[in-house]
Amino acid sequence: MTTKQLSSLFVFNLVLATSEANANQQWYVINDSVMGGVSNSQVTKTQDSLLFTGNVSLANNGGFASIRTEIDTQGQNSKTIALRVKGDGQIYQLRLRTTTYLDGAAYIHSFKTIKSEWVEINFTPSDFTLMYRGRVLEQQPIIDFDDIKQLGFMIAGKQEGKFKLEVSKIEFKS
Repeated sequence: MTTKQLSSLFVFNLVLATSEANANQQWYVINDSVMGGVSNSQVTKTQDSLLFTGNVSLANNGGFASIRTEIDTQGQNSKTIALRVKGDGQIYQLRLRTTTYLDGAAYIHSFKTIKSEWVEINFTPSDFTLMYRGRVLEQQPIIDFDDIKQLGFMIAGKQEGKFKLEVSKIEFKS
């Protein structure tokens, strides 16, 4: 398979017609402050990775922090998403959306990190569960990785305290 590294983070197949649109990803922070919580987080790009750090607070019925970016995977025919991450031993979610809306259902798969160790994790479409605001939806269509419009990471599940997730690769493989 021929791939093209578009940034220090994303790797896509060469067949992606709009690949340059993915070269300079803009990441957005969305924390529980949208519903009155007081968790905080930030996203920082280094030369080699993306750092998602902050503090999750359960105060005011809060308890989550997240980041996301818009991407275009159309025409990729991807069957697997490979992540290379280094975490703090906590559980994070890879979150995929098939729309550009800020709110709505997301395809979610949780993964556990190993404190201070790089690990590579592979995901297939059947790994993801369609959820909305923490609830599993009754209908569970399998996601087509060619339909992804947003990709993000979240820490939730009453994991209170400081967190740090470093991501060095997000690769879409056919």
